[in-house]
Amino acid sequence: MYQEKYQEWLNAGGLDADTRQALAEMAEDPEKMRDCFYQDLNFGTGGLRGILGVGSNRMNIYTVRKATQGLADYICSVHKQSRGVAIAYDSRHMSETFAMETALVLCANGIKTYLYEGLRPTPQLSFTIRHLHCAAGVVITASHNPAAYNGYKVYAEDGGQITPPLDHEIISFVNRVDLFRDVRHISEAQAKEAGLLHRIGEDVDRAYLAAVKKIILRPEAIEQEKHRLKIVYTPLHGTGLVPVTSLLKECGFTQVYVVAAQAQPDGDFPTVKLPNPEDKDAFALALALAKEKDADLVLATDPDADRLGVYVKDPAGGYHVLSGNLSGALLMEYELSQRQALQKLPADGAVVKTIVTGNISKKIAAAYHVALIETLTGFKYIGEQIKRFEESGAHSFLFGYEESYGCLIGTHARDKDAVTASLALCEAAAWYQSQGSSLWQQVRHLYETYGYYTEDILTKSYPGEDGAAHMKNLMRALRANPPHSIGSHQVFEIRDYLDSAKTGLPSSDVLYFSLDQEAWFCIRPSGTEPKLKLYVGVRGNSVSHAQQLLESLKADLQSLL
Repeated sequence: MYQEKYQEWLNAGGLDADTRQALAEMAEDPEKMRDCFYQDLNFGTGGLRGILGVGSNRMNIYTVRKATQGLADYICSVHKQSRGVAIAYDSRHMSETFAMETALVLCANGIKTYLYEGLRPTPQLSFTIRHLHCAAGVVITASHNPAAYNGYKVYAEDGGQITPPLDHEIISFVNRVDLFRDVRHISEAQAKEAGLLHRIGEDVDRAYLAAVKKIILRPEAIEQEKHRLKIVYTPLHGTGLVPVTSLLKECGFTQVYVVAAQAQPDGDFPTVKLPNPEDKDAFALALALAKEKDADLVLATDPDADRLGVYVKDPAGGYHVLSGNLSGALLMEYELSQRQALQKLPADGAVVKTIVTGNISKKIAAAYHVALIETLTGFKYIGEQIKRFEESGAHSFLFGYEESYGCLIGTHARDKDAVTASLALCEAAAWYQSQGSSLWQQVRHLYETYGYYTEDILTKSYPGEDGAAHMKNLMRALRANPPHSIGSHQVFEIRDYLDSAKTGLPSSDVLYFSLDQEAWFCIRPSGTEPKLKLYVGVRGNSVSHAQQLLESLKADLQSLL
């Protein structure tokens, strides 16, 4: 099978010289040939993501063109060519090239395109789609994946990532495209001459930042503390530098220190093992600068600036990492408490979280009498809820977050937004500081008020064709013979999200196990990498007790992986 696909590429006309050379060299490396061609890079519900390279199972201009032709065929089928498609890209290798290739295929199909003149964050692309009334959007990014990866994410006209049934419609169009026979493509000069390729930049930047600033609830606190609050920020070689620093400067914060070695975009991400704010090692340079400047908080955004990592300072001058669950809960509490105090908390308000996000959110929502709605893993499902709220009038969206360091305040975007989260956390820090408190003291308040919840995630990689089959077999075995107990914990409920009739959510390969003493775990294959993810949560009587319970449960669960 893979040899046939390899020969198809080898015999194809119109390939560039570098691709032809790589194919020739691959003839001497059958194992590499197999990995590059054993499947087509899957255009899933979020688009493409994979390792850069030659072949049907790699991210390259040909797989990007195929995906774009399928998207173009869909847009033409619903007669929305004139509304156009917005395109953005991050700092990864080939991102700018893939963005231009996307634009040129769309233009070849008579579809107007709005291509950013330089790299921009993913949440800004989400905003841009609605701001320009586009039919769709594409962002070239692999988020926080290693440097070898890139990706292609498709957004719908509401600014959210595509979800069922739209994703399946677009996927069906993509799957019909023959990589070498069906793709239309024109030159940049032809696209401009046809009036179909439009460059966008500062005007939309200003509109985005203006929309973000509308989330501010306590401008008086920012005014009081703007010269005193000390902030260290790193964009981790990604897209966040300009929007985050511009936003904080416009809001008046003067003590903002950027990690110089990580300020400029660089697809090699040379100062970190992973450009991921979930990775504590990525904060090494930022924490060193924080100690030098005696900063109050430390912020890091991932390459496409949709995820935010945070450290906060305690009264003794030590720095503590906040998990995505904890930073999300901290912002949720701030937003709801301040809205309540300002009499801006609507009676129909709702918070949205994913099923693998920590359960402290349920206690916070109950305390403020707002609805809490759970979705499948993936922020696209949170964005989908905003659309449903607007169409049905059922709720007013207040806040959405997921454990993997992503949240959204406001409805200017429909995806997680680390630019907005950065401003919100700085505002919250300013407010608590103006009240003689701090973010760290607020963390303690959360625990004391709602319970000592803590969570973690276990992962195991299963690369290649054999790995994919092994993951399927493991999930099948768990369904056939689910555990009735894990260590000292009893399993009292199992939710299988393949069964949409029982869960009320789209079918997904996810198993959720509720345990006694408010403990739980959830297992699913990653949607973007060849690995299994196992999420774990507990509640204890203190921070140390909760951590002990968590480590014990994690040890008991290792056998499942």
